[in-house]
Amino acid sequence: MSIRTRRKRGSTLQLLLMLVILIVIVILIIWWPVPASAAVPAQAPQEQADRAIVESTLVRGGDMAPDFRVEMLSGEHVALSSLRGKVVLLNFWATWCPPCREELSHVQAEIIDRFKDKPFVFLPVSRGEQRKTVERFISQTGYKFDVALDPSQEVYRKYATNYIPRNFLIGADGRVLYVSVGYDEADFKELIANIADALQ
Repeated sequence: MSIRTRRKRGSTLQLLLMLVILIVIVILIIWWPVPASAAVPAQAPQEQADRAIVESTLVRGGDMAPDFRVEMLSGEHVALSSLRGKVVLLNFWATWCPPCREELSHVQAEIIDRFKDKPFVFLPVSRGEQRKTVERFISQTGYKFDVALDPSQEVYRKYATNYIPRNFLIGADGRVLYVSVGYDEADFKELIANIADALQ
């Protein structure tokens, strides 16, 4: 047997061996069982986010709204219980939060002005910020509504553990009627519709 024949036979064996290995790998990829934890649906990140929001919400629709007392930028002190008989939109926000800022930019025209002749109160509570920061923000934006301060997050922690903006629509009887987290146009319209329903 010549050297050339041996080399040719050796090359053929190598090719066959590589082909067998490739076939085994493809079979393993196709048939290898996937653990249930690895088979995550495409919507999992959104589902996880939704679950986190639900778990961080301490007060839900139908609950009595926990009472609190806050100082407003104006210096006035307001207790939630003193607003009984009115529909209250309790809004938690912060100056550094882009969705909060977007939401607040629509409040004056679409909520405060719209319901000004109704037994309605918009109560925005600045979460975890000092008076100077909030005053500067209100001055820069030109907002005319008063804002409550919650620098230690004492009020916020009665309602939630994370995520802003948050809205709690509270009925005249002190019960929570509607809760929303985050901001988008559709949710904001739904919030307005719920306020209108509560005032009928």
